[in-house]
Amino acid sequence: MEAREQKGLEIAAKSKLQKAEDGRWFVPSQTGHRGTYYTVKPDPAKPRCSCPDFESRQLRCKHLFAVEYVIQREFTFNEETQTETITETVTVKQTYKQEWTAYNRAQTNEKDRFVELLAELCKGIEEPIQENGRPRLPLGDMIFASAFKVYSTVSGRRFMCDLKDAQGKGLLTRAPHYNSISRYLENPSLTPFLKQLIEESSLPLQAVESDFAVDSSGFSTCRFVQWVKAKYSDKTLMDRHDWIKVHLMCGVKTNIVTSVEVTEPNVNDCPQFAGLVRTTGRNFTMAQVSADKAYLSSDNMQVVADHQAQPFIAFKANSITSKNHSAIWKRAFHFYSFNQKRFMECYHKRSNVETTFHMIKTKFGDRLRSKTRTAQINEALCKVLAHNLCCLIQSMYELGIEPTFWEAAA
Repeated sequence: MEAREQKGLEIAAKSKLQKAEDGRWFVPSQTGHRGTYYTVKPDPAKPRCSCPDFESRQLRCKHLFAVEYVIQREFTFNEETQTETITETVTVKQTYKQEWTAYNRAQTNEKDRFVELLAELCKGIEEPIQENGRPRLPLGDMIFASAFKVYSTVSGRRFMCDLKDAQGKGLLTRAPHYNSISRYLENPSLTPFLKQLIEESSLPLQAVESDFAVDSSGFSTCRFVQWVKAKYSDKTLMDRHDWIKVHLMCGVKTNIVTSVEVTEPNVNDCPQFAGLVRTTGRNFTMAQVSADKAYLSSDNMQVVADHQAQPFIAFKANSITSKNHSAIWKRAFHFYSFNQKRFMECYHKRSNVETTFHMIKTKFGDRLRSKTRTAQINEALCKVLAHNLCCLIQSMYELGIEPTFWEAAA
């Protein structure tokens, strides 16, 4: 296959070709500016194209090849009956069987099992050494109270009854004041502990998850952005809340979150990819990693390949292969161009990370109540931790898993 035919195949696979009623085709330019189209007349006797390549050579160009591939893909001609058969693709919505018995048992027992798992998880937190000052509340108890409060979705005052019940069951040594919970969320040293608990809570599903997806989503806060500018120059900003961005990697079967990062709202997604993959790769054997085109780069593909997994990162409309691209990029682009059906089947698993964010926001809210940035980050991590424990509870009843934590320490 010559170079023009290969480029024509890439155009047919990645671009949308438009057909006019008079038989002309409009093919988008592969290297020109956005919105530039060439007019193609695929007449078997005298094909024409308005591109410079055809005008100079008077031979079939890549745009003509692209139209021929599209016609070949959409129409089949039966020479015996001299009839034209149009093949229509009908999209059938795929449905999945729901284990209602397991689901009902998980939901009716979720709160009791949640506090038990959370208490067991918090037992593995090593208490920091205190050299001076007033005696502090146990760190494990404060993380338990913070995560349990986020799970309850109620205010700190109304949450005190649940906290006292947990104390009565022996799940924590003492019930802290609701103001203490808010103050501890503002402690930056709490952030690495919460990330550690999120990572630890995903380990019981090591044998279940092998395919993963990456994405980010925003959580709004109770604060407005740029109040001075909103008040005096741009009134539209008065209705716009500040927000933070949560980047996470999750398994596509159980929606368990295996690694997470929380950043400022305007941080790019692509640089966060490598850290999420490396954290997950420490604990899981990865087979596939899918992500949208915001994470497209040779370095990100190489990180996935270094963990003996296959990357399925969507290519952009103007993506091409060149000598500057790595071997992993060229192999992935070749697979994308010539095996689109298989590529999209694997890439479609990325939709599960959207489901994960939907689960978190629907169950625990898409807004953060905390006022300071550190507390907002810790509150968002508590939402992710609560989500992981809920996924574990569902897996306990559906897959028969019995979670155990801190096995290495034991």
